[in-house]
Amino acid sequence: MIVKPSPILVTGAHRTGTTWVGKMLSANPHIAYISEPLNLWHRPGVLSARLTHWYTYICAENESVYLAPFIDLLSYRYHLLGEIKAIRSRKDLFRMGRDLGIFCRGALMRQVPMLKDPFAIFSLPWFIERMNCQAVVTVRHPAAFANSLKRLNWLFDFSDLLYQPLLMRDYLEPYRRDMQSVKADDIIGQASLLWTIIYRTVHLIRQQIPAIKIVRHEDLSLDPVSGYRTLYQSLGLDFTSRVEQTILKSSSSENPSELSQKKIHSVKLDSRANLDNWKRRLTSDEIGRIRRVTEEAAHLYYPEVNWN
Repeated sequence: MIVKPSPILVTGAHRTGTTWVGKMLSANPHIAYISEPLNLWHRPGVLSARLTHWYTYICAENESVYLAPFIDLLSYRYHLLGEIKAIRSRKDLFRMGRDLGIFCRGALMRQVPMLKDPFAIFSLPWFIERMNCQAVVTVRHPAAFANSLKRLNWLFDFSDLLYQPLLMRDYLEPYRRDMQSVKADDIIGQASLLWTIIYRTVHLIRQQIPAIKIVRHEDLSLDPVSGYRTLYQSLGLDFTSRVEQTILKSSSSENPSELSQKKIHSVKLDSRANLDNWKRRLTSDEIGRIRRVTEEAAHLYYPEVNWN
């Protein structure tokens, strides 16, 4: 009897390295990289379900909307007609060609589907229990996370979480007042609160599902080959010389120490040099604010956390 390999979910807060981890895992030719089906701007050919919130929460009580679309996705059933109807530009046409190619190769080569999706973080239990996924969660120092959002000027509207009653009931009710009071233009406050909410929730979920794999962005950045080799082994994937070369090229000191804002999803970066960028860009007051909000939760992942 042939046992079908489990799909893989790579998730974590956005800007914590999910793209890098996903791309490095898909350096293995048996893995198909599928990007962000729960992104509000996802293509209908990839996922036929309609989404209304960032960080959509899926559980047993609302899965009827999502179960069949995700079964189709993980079975490489591309919704070509729905995609054609949604084409509005040449860029959309190119995306259709890209996604259709991923689905066709995945089906023909029997690749393991890997979903890279930060917006699946609150739905971890559903993906593990209902979609049989192996789950990898990326974590990044809260100050580095806040620095990345500040640099990109990415605000976060907490109404996307507040307007999901099931999510509030199951996990986020203790944070309601904080989410309602954070200012709309306060990137540092928003980033600090969002990091705390996400990673306290991950900690709670992992107490129930200890098989979830946690990878710290900093550990991978300091020793990429060793870190990824360990991750590959934990997922039952072959770590080949080709994979190692891909990882070395992505993290080489010859790469830029910081990504251009025109290439924010590139995975070629001097991984070691990138670690300290937040210390240069954030003010001491901003670092203090981040620390006050996140320190208790940060200690769960960074017992040796350095705020200097």
